[in-house]
Amino acid sequence: MRLTWVQPEDLLRHELVTSRQVGRSVDAVDRIEARWRAAGGSVHPPVGGASVDPAPAHLRTLAAELLDELDALPTPGSDREPDDLEALCAGWPADVGLPGPGPDLADRIHGAWLWRAVGCLLGKPVEKIPREGIREILEATGRWPLSGYFTEVGLPPEVAARWPWNRRSRATSLAENINGMPEDDDLNFALLALRLLETRGRDFTSEDVATCWLEWLPGGRVFTAERVAYRNLLLGLTPPATATTRNPFREWIGAQIRTDVYGWVNPGNPAAAAELAWRDARISHVRNGIYGAMYAAGLASAALVASDVDSVLDAAAALLPPDSRLASAVRFARRAAVGATDFEAVVDALYERYGDLHWVHVINNAALVTAALAWGQGDPVRSICAVVSGGWDTDSNGATVGSVVGGLVGAQALPTEWTAPLANRLHTSLVGFDGIGFDALAARTVALVGS
Repeated sequence: MRLTWVQPEDLLRHELVTSRQVGRSVDAVDRIEARWRAAGGSVHPPVGGASVDPAPAHLRTLAAELLDELDALPTPGSDREPDDLEALCAGWPADVGLPGPGPDLADRIHGAWLWRAVGCLLGKPVEKIPREGIREILEATGRWPLSGYFTEVGLPPEVAARWPWNRRSRATSLAENINGMPEDDDLNFALLALRLLETRGRDFTSEDVATCWLEWLPGGRVFTAERVAYRNLLLGLTPPATATTRNPFREWIGAQIRTDVYGWVNPGNPAAAAELAWRDARISHVRNGIYGAMYAAGLASAALVASDVDSVLDAAAALLPPDSRLASAVRFARRAAVGATDFEAVVDALYERYGDLHWVHVINNAALVTAALAWGQGDPVRSICAVVSGGWDTDSNGATVGSVVGGLVGAQALPTEWTAPLANRLHTSLVGFDGIGFDALAARTVALVGS
């Protein structure tokens, strides 16, 4: 068995890429890479999280040593991209101009839960399939542009062979076999946040989050930065060391998918939502990884009270350090999408600018989420179809965009041809939640508002 996302020889290859992306000393990183190459190590990161064959013992030992050396290198730019909450809060506006929650709050929260699931489900079968493959599948079945759940009915065998469905999702996430919402980490983390708030209250700490992971979240249901942090917790580390030790995925998308519930329990108060998101995110992420979590929480908070998507985007963007890479990406994506008539051209611009990043990095995916929201202008179907068609982390992006537009319009306005296949039933391995209805989840979330 080759456990993904934790083998030292694989982590090192990702860390060499990450260290360069965050601006660490080129000479120092090059010297470390040269030692790895000289020992016979590959520098090409494995696509699936683990190389096929284990490295010999001497390479595994060397990889661990070199990871520690890379971790010890200084990372420039902390003034532009701080991690500490005090510095982040100092840049948040006192008032983002949002109204308070209205009488439709319960319906909006229900809509956010439902459409988060729908967007995630739409993207599940094509997760890991690149953008060009998604389009070829749709064109081959006469369904381009995307406007409904994926199907393999009518898909030519040669196209199916060239672009195989996500293995785990094929049996549960195509139009012909959907029967309730299948398990997904994008929903598991929402459930975990709900239980965290119910059991620990709003004053929970990062250590509370870590304890909840170990108590309630199966280790096999976490990936990338979360799996590294989980391992670090088992080794006895505490936050923030859990995020910074042998973790090349610390600015990937993982924390961004965990924080919608913090927005839902703080309707119209993005700053309060972002603070809860920060406490959660810091156990596995730093800098832009944390900002992605704050951004998603801010979007979710604003969506429950705003009347238009532009107000939502304004409120969430105000939480980001203005000189950070994530803030720059969000601004670029929004400018590209405003007034665009062809979303494909918008995505072309994003790929030209951010296409060198890993498909689950936070910066490119947050940019795509922003572009789809700005382009979709609150239309539930148009928005989730746009973001999933754009590729990269299709299920996570579909979930985040779905959460926002579902919160904007509310459950009653969502098209039933999309929500009916969910059968008001969510499957999960989290004890106590399997088979729960989205109406019940919404009611439990509403009960936490103002608590």
